[in-house]
Amino acid sequence: MFEMFSGSHLAALTVTVAVLAAIAAGRTKLREEKAGRAMRVGLAVLLLACEVSFQLSYVLEDNWSAGSLPFQLCSLMVLLSAAMLLSNAKRLYPVVVFLGVAGALQALITPNLDAPFPEFRYFHFFAAHIGIMAAAMYLIAVERYRPTLRATFGALLWLHVLAIPAAITNIATGTTNFMFLARKPGTASLLDALAPWPWYLLQLELIAAAMCLMMYGIIHFVHWTLRGKTR
Repeated sequence: MFEMFSGSHLAALTVTVAVLAAIAAGRTKLREEKAGRAMRVGLAVLLLACEVSFQLSYVLEDNWSAGSLPFQLCSLMVLLSAAMLLSNAKRLYPVVVFLGVAGALQALITPNLDAPFPEFRYFHFFAAHIGIMAAAMYLIAVERYRPTLRATFGALLWLHVLAIPAAITNIATGTTNFMFLARKPGTASLLDALAPWPWYLLQLELIAAAMCLMMYGIIHFVHWTLRGKTR
């Protein structure tokens, strides 16, 4: 079983910090067309490879079911982040930055994971979530993305739109728990500090809004602090 804050968990968190720091430190180089394109394509390929290999693992194990559908928030962020990187669709910027970071950060700190190192699921889980964080860091550090308040609340609207297929599937199957809308995860998570179902869903609304606004403030503060170094 995977143990939270074990050596393998701390190693994955260390890699996360190192990757994000490398993108921030190399932001000037990555603004060059060739380097930027290589970064975008490389990250997109990594993210798509994570999802394809994940689905293929279920097929090869003859274990594919409705629960394998990519309706968890971070699974959707893997696909949307890859689409954004390949197409440079600016309408997806706030989705990747706000929802991607919020979901991936929570997952990295309190992984809903039952596979320890060195099983495939361990590497898939952390590669996918680090990839989401890296895509967001690319937008902030390299593309100098500065979200507006409208975009911030737009990301929250996107969250509810993305929850629709997840909720429908949860109700239809009675077994899936996409986006943790049906119940809290079986492993330890930040949701354990909240009220029982369904009341924690209302608390999550407030937490999501607070996190997005906090990220909005942090991004603008960082850009303001480093504005002389990012030109």
